[in-house]
Amino acid sequence: MSDLASSEKDLSDPVETEFDPRLLRDALGSFATGVTIITAAGDNGLRVGLTANSFSSVSLNPALVSWSLASHAPSMPVFQNCSHFSIHVLKRDQEELAIRFSQSRDDKFDGVNVKEGLGGAPVLAECLASFQCRNAYRHAGGDHIIFLGAVEKFEVDGGAPLIFHRGKFGDLMQQEG
Repeated sequence: MSDLASSEKDLSDPVETEFDPRLLRDALGSFATGVTIITAAGDNGLRVGLTANSFSSVSLNPALVSWSLASHAPSMPVFQNCSHFSIHVLKRDQEELAIRFSQSRDDKFDGVNVKEGLGGAPVLAECLASFQCRNAYRHAGGDHIIFLGAVEKFEVDGGAPLIFHRGKFGDLMQQEG
């Protein structure tokens, strides 16, 4: 057994902490991230999408990416059961789109330029990058499910990224103060 395997433990069990969860959230917000929208379609054709900053590259060979979703999210059943999902890295001028997909709405896709991607997952137009992924692996991680996607197709466009830092949208040129 490798050192990594021998050090694994069940992270789905709650761990008691002595710090304020709000302070932890604020501290985690110190890490500036890009902003993504994750989309998928259910067997019934229902399209779902949400704004997330948990996106990460995992591996180039094989091409794998990850993101996570709260276990109690209303869209969880679709993401758990879909064959594919799409991840969209947003451009600086797509803040309104990020806000739209972060809110509860009847149809987040109304008026949004989309095409059907692999497995029926909606692909948003004009993003900085988009990745169409096979829903390869899912792992419990505390109060979230971590999704690993096998990248089967991707597109890249020019522009500056939309950044999220300390609870606010921004860009690479903004400075605090």
